Parts: sequence; C-alpha cells; structure tokens
Amino acid sequence: MEVTADMVKTLRQQSGAGIMECKNALKETKGDIEEAITHLRKKGIAKADKKGDRSTGDGAIGSYIHAGNKIGVLVNLQCETDFVANTDEFKDLLKDIAMHIAAAKPRFTTRDDVTQDVLDKEREIYAHQARESGKPDKIIDKIVDGKMSKFFEENCLLDQTFIKDGDTTIQELIKQKIAKLGENITVGNFTRFEISR
Repeated sequence: MEVTADMVKTLRQQSGAGIMECKNALKETKGDIEEAITHLRKKGIAKADKKGDRSTGDGAIGSYIHAGNKIGVLVNLQCETDFVANTDEFKDLLKDIAMHIAAAKPRFTTRDDVTQDVLDKEREIYAHQARESGKPDKIIDKIVDGKMSKFFEENCLLDQTFIKDGDTTIQELIKQKIAKLGENITVGNFTRFEISR
C-alpha cells in the first residue's frame, strides 16, 4: 500500500512523531492510522526505557496551589538539558505532576524510597489481618504480597494512576514524554503542604 503525504500529516498531528517515523509506522501497519499510533507508542516507550540510564542534570521546579489555598505542592522535575526544560511539553508535565501530587498525596517517589521500617510495619499489619480473618498460613505470604502491591500503587508517585487518565500511571506518563522529547526525565523530589483543621 502506498503511504501518502496526507496520511503522514494526519499521523504526525495525532502522534507528534517525526516525518520518517510516521512514514515507517504507516508502512509497517499497511496504512492503518490507529495501528500506526499504537506502533509509535510502543516504539517510543522502548526508546524511553533505553534513555532511562542517562543523567538528568537540568530541569525545573514547579508548583501547584489548590483552590482555597489549603494545599500546595513544590516538585523538582529533572531532564538532561535546559532546552527541554523550557519546552511547553515539559512545563505541562511539571504542572500535571504537581497537581497530581496535590490530589493523590503520595508519600514516596518510587518503591525504592520506601524505608525498610515502613515496609516491615506494613507487612506485619497485613499478615496480622490475614491471620485474624482465618486465612491459612500457607497463603498468608501471597496475600501480604498482593496487599504490598496495592500499598505501592497508593503511596508511591510513579506507581500511582494519573488523576487525569485512569489508564496511565505517572511512570507511563513520564515515559510518554521521554519518547516525545527525546531526553530522560525523572522526578527529583517533591513536598506537599496541607493546612488541615
């Protein structure tokens, strides 16, 4: 099937990918735009994974103050160059992450940031709950592992489901931007403030 300039233009508008990438994706998927978008996304995530080891020495600090001025967030989002840090895509990602932190209240950035004493305490609580509810000893470890996965999803920023898109985690959102912007992006750290009565 012949790939036309209009097809490439349409795919570029929908995906943000380069001309040659769009052309190749359309050839690969025999002109199916939806399939080509999926193909580009998979390829982009694979590329993003490869960039994951690169140093992030630049970036920006963003903030979000929730309506009513009772919740505020400061977040440090890092990338490789000031060129990317100054793009609208990067700034929008920074705002989205800050707003997400305000709403979702993560306690940690990644699973690796969860301290051993917190892990031990959570495992102990889940094991106790399982025993109290009469579960047999042989399946308690599996139950605890399942509950720990849920704990990470609720408490670790990168594992949390993005508040604006229930099908995407924050980690996946960042990988999509890495694929689009061509640089590694990491969350440095964040602080969430809340005035509560």
